[in-house]
Amino acid sequence: MITTVCWIIQIVSSLILILLVMIHSPKGDGIAGIGGASHVFASQKNAESGLNKLTMWVAIVFFVATFIAGFDIFG
Repeated sequence: MITTVCWIIQIVSSLILILLVMIHSPKGDGIAGIGGASHVFASQKNAESGLNKLTMWVAIVFFVATFIAGFDIFG
């Protein structure tokens, strides 16, 4: 029972984690750095910080669910 719940939590958290990583902006300037347009997106630091924290917590939930389901410590 607990293992099944952990698997469901693991699957849901992995899908959310994939989505959150895809939402993250790249850390480098990329092509925008060539034309000097990298400063346009500088005001999104608070959103990026919140996204980093959310990604961290979802990753922790994923790893805990993986640990519990992998070792089956409850059954």
